[in-house]
Amino acid sequence: MIPPTPLEEAPGSLAGIGRVFLKREDSHELGSFKWRGALPVLEDHLARGAKGVVTASTGNHGAATAWAARRLGLDATVYAPLSASRAKLAILESLGAWIRLAGKDLDDAKNEARGFARRSGLPFFEDGAEPAQYEGYGAIAAETLEQCPFPPSVLIVPVGNGALIGGIGLVIKRQSPRALVVGVAAKEAPVMALSFEAGLPVPCDRMATFADGLAVRVAVPYAVEVLRRVVDRMLLVSEREIAHGLGAAARCALRLEGAAAAAFAALPHLEEVPGPIVLVVTGKNIDEETYRRALQKPESFPE
Repeated sequence: MIPPTPLEEAPGSLAGIGRVFLKREDSHELGSFKWRGALPVLEDHLARGAKGVVTASTGNHGAATAWAARRLGLDATVYAPLSASRAKLAILESLGAWIRLAGKDLDDAKNEARGFARRSGLPFFEDGAEPAQYEGYGAIAAETLEQCPFPPSVLIVPVGNGALIGGIGLVIKRQSPRALVVGVAAKEAPVMALSFEAGLPVPCDRMATFADGLAVRVAVPYAVEVLRRVVDRMLLVSEREIAHGLGAAARCALRLEGAAAAAFAALPHLEEVPGPIVLVVTGKNIDEETYRRALQKPESFPE
């Protein structure tokens, strides 16, 4: 049994809009929330007789898949784009995954992974397309509601493929329907925000964010369907705002990755709210060079 991740109050007021609490998913041994979705999915595949799985990832999802596979005695093959974070690839390697680099971005790597899975007769685990992931991520919301001293007014959740906010939103809307569920995506990777507004997956060629956990170019249809039901608002933040978000997190004594910093970057976009705000702190795995640049030269990132 893995214990709940902590909920901590941020020092002071991050944005002058009330009390802010941090749901510390970065505190897991993998430094990311992704294990919550990978473990139940791989348990399902194991129960159906699979000996291994194939997936595609920019890093954290692949690491979670490898972690769950090792825990369950399965093999894990992870396709990653050529631009994948070296820090995250090192974690993958340490967990015993078979790593294959292919394509310029995640969606290219995903296409290669699908082909390999088909040829190998192995199940393909598409991040964001498995209902069991959403159930796993819903535990974050359930823990938050138990841990928070007051009913939260807003939960801010970084959005990559949308599975995390979908799982959180399903639980929040059932257990605390007055709370607003706010997603934050990168302006340079806006496909999920555009699809949310349109109500269906839309094509988008723009995907140039340094926040690799948000770097999605092709929307997952199941995720869009769930988001339309449980998300109240979607925000877009620039690369410079995400860099400043890393700085805000650092002032809270947190070293985070870009996707997690997007939640901090969203705070100035919110109006004053009557109760606590919860930021879901998704992960901390970031390359040193990118991290230093964000802290020291945030204005070097595009607005």
